[in-house]
Amino acid sequence: MPDPRTVFFVSDRTGITAEMLGNSLLSQFEDFKFQRVTMPYVDTPEKIESVLRRIDDVATREGRRPLVFSSIVEESMSAQLGHANALVLDLFQVFIAPLESELNAKSSHAAGRSHGIANSHEYFSRIEAVNFALAHDDGASTRDLAKAQIILVGVSRCGKTPTTLYLALQFGIRAANFPLTPDDFADKTLPASVLPHRDRLVGLTINPERLKQIRGERRPGSKYATLENCDYEVREAEQMMQRESITVLDTTTKSIEEIATTLLHRAGLQRHAY
Repeated sequence: MPDPRTVFFVSDRTGITAEMLGNSLLSQFEDFKFQRVTMPYVDTPEKIESVLRRIDDVATREGRRPLVFSSIVEESMSAQLGHANALVLDLFQVFIAPLESELNAKSSHAAGRSHGIANSHEYFSRIEAVNFALAHDDGASTRDLAKAQIILVGVSRCGKTPTTLYLALQFGIRAANFPLTPDDFADKTLPASVLPHRDRLVGLTINPERLKQIRGERRPGSKYATLENCDYEVREAEQMMQRESITVLDTTTKSIEEIATTLLHRAGLQRHAY
C-alpha cells in the first residue's frame, strides 16, 4: 500500500459538510490510505493565506499534491484557495452554479446554513430529541415513553444507545431503548414498561462472536463477555422478538448511520431535522 495521501477539509464553519461528502468520496478508493486534516472556521483572507502555506508545504514535503475538499461559501475566498498546489474540490461551487441556473436565482452565499441554527425550530427539535434519548437510555426512565417515536430493544451492547442518539441528533427523532436481560428470558416476556408501546418496538440483534468481542473490551474475563453467554442471550432475544412479532435488524456488519437510516425507513418515520 502506498504512503498515506494527505487530505485537507477546509471550511468557513465547522467542516462537517466537507468531511461528510469528502469521506464518502474517498471511501470509493479502498487501496489508498489517507491522512486527514480538518481546518474549520477559515473565514478571512488571512486565514486562507495561512491554509495555502500549509497545503503548499505538504505538497513540497511529500512530493505530490494533497487533496483539498472545500466548503468555503464566499466566492473570492474560495477562488483564493483554488491557488493551492493541490487538487481543490470546491463542494459548494460545483453544485451552487447549476442550482442558480435552474432556479433562476442567486444563492445567499451565507456561511453556516447547513449546520448552523438558521432554522431554530429544527435546531431545538434536535436538542429535545437528544435529551429524550439520554433520559430514556437503557430503560433508565419510563416517564413520557408514550412520546417515543421508536423504541429499540435488544441485548446489552448490540448498538441501541449510539443508534438512538444518532436518530436524535441527525434526524430529530425521539428514540428510547430497553435492554433484554436474562430475567426477561426467564419470564418469556417483554419488559412490562414497553408492552403498551408494542407498535413502536424494533429489535436489534448481533452475531454472538461480534458481541463477545465488544463485551470483552468493556468487561474482559467476565461471564458477561463469554461466547457461551453471548450466544444464549442473542438466541433468547431473537426467539422473544419472533414470538412478539417484532421487526428485527441485524447490526453486526452495519454502521450506526446505516442502522439509523434503515430504521427510519422501516418505521416510516419523517425526519424533523435536515
